[in-house]
Amino acid sequence: MKPRTIGELKESGYQPETVKAEMERNLIRAMEAGQELFPGIVGYDFTVTPQVVNAILSHHDMVFLGEKGQAKTRMMRALSRFLDEHIPVIAGCQINDNPYDPICLSCKRQIEKHGDIVEIEWLPRDRRYGERLSPGTKIADLIGDLDPAKVAGGAPLASEDALHFGLIPRMNRGVFAINELPDLEYLIQVSLFNILEERDIQIRGYPIRFPMDVLLVFSANPEEYSRSGKIITQLKDRIGAEIRTHYPLTREAGLKIVDQEAKVAVGEGYHLDAPDFMRDIVEQITIEARKSSHVNQRSGVSARLSITNYETLVANARRRAITLRENVVTPRISDLNYLYTSSQGKIELDPFREESLTETQAIERIIERAVRAVFLERTAGMDMDPVVEAIIGEVRIETGDMIPSADYKDIISAAPSIWEPVHTLGGDKSDQTRAACVEFLLEGLYLTGRLNRKKIGEMATYRGK
Repeated sequence: MKPRTIGELKESGYQPETVKAEMERNLIRAMEAGQELFPGIVGYDFTVTPQVVNAILSHHDMVFLGEKGQAKTRMMRALSRFLDEHIPVIAGCQINDNPYDPICLSCKRQIEKHGDIVEIEWLPRDRRYGERLSPGTKIADLIGDLDPAKVAGGAPLASEDALHFGLIPRMNRGVFAINELPDLEYLIQVSLFNILEERDIQIRGYPIRFPMDVLLVFSANPEEYSRSGKIITQLKDRIGAEIRTHYPLTREAGLKIVDQEAKVAVGEGYHLDAPDFMRDIVEQITIEARKSSHVNQRSGVSARLSITNYETLVANARRRAITLRENVVTPRISDLNYLYTSSQGKIELDPFREESLTETQAIERIIERAVRAVFLERTAGMDMDPVVEAIIGEVRIETGDMIPSADYKDIISAAPSIWEPVHTLGGDKSDQTRAACVEFLLEGLYLTGRLNRKKIGEMATYRGK
């Protein structure tokens, strides 16, 4: 049974330590045990994670710099796993006072009056992490303010009894995160100086000071963080570590995030069979968007683009399966027509782009570049000449998202030379995968300039040049 009073705590031999020392100890223990330090965060093992480890070992406050969708908030929240499962605090204390060294007046009075029989409680790890989004935040929210009700009740203005504690004091002996630091008002940035350097707070200019034991972490867009005037220089100087995040460095890492985050249940009686090339296209769309001259790269393109696009792709394939009574849900190229709904709003056009395109036109180009890139990669070494030669003269091949998968047998009959590359891509597994492979090959040949294509609505007709 855990100790319930200060006296019992002393008898147990418990020794308190600062939150940063506590996190360092638990981090070292996790590293020595070979544990994964940040479960669920993909692609940071050799880049971001070492920086965070160094910051914890150095007892540094830190700021995560990165564009949207780079797991900054998730990394900050994951820091709490290096806190002890429970720590003792004086029962009822608003600022989680250390039973051996209280800092608030109320707890000091209790100990002065009752000594070692003062009750303690055990604060769980999840209550020692707090965060706040910067826009709209006031000093009273973070630091605290005078409580009019307490003042009206007779509490002296210069007394702790008149105070209402803000979020940071309430996270004493814990971790506090502030998202979007550049949006924090200058006065609040100034109020953070003492916490970062002197580790104490002052409220309303009254001579009331509290030594804070807290790890402060921040997030920011690097462009805004470095822009002159957005962040007070002295505040930057007091933050121990600037940690740069990034998007997945490989397509495989991006797809691992999609697999982890996307919600793609297809329902009872249906089976999802997504071809690898379609999954590659989904992630390649995001990759192409991140390097497109039409997209504002300062804003970034979140991993949420891949996640929602994959969910939409599967949803349309599922709609087809339900409508046509097919039990295999297989995304194909014609389903890409529905990705505009999940892509819009996640891609911010560059206001200074040379060519004036609408958002829909920009997304269309990005999708086409993605399909072309995956096609060239997947068909490298294949002889596509027989396929092109078979689609000549009056031969027309029509595709669409609501054409039954079994009907694609007729396409192979009209151009039998397409069967070999379809087979190589794995199209002999089912009618659905065969349809997906046929559409992929036809669209790839069009995008590489070897076939013509005419689109009417969601239908596409391919013919020779």
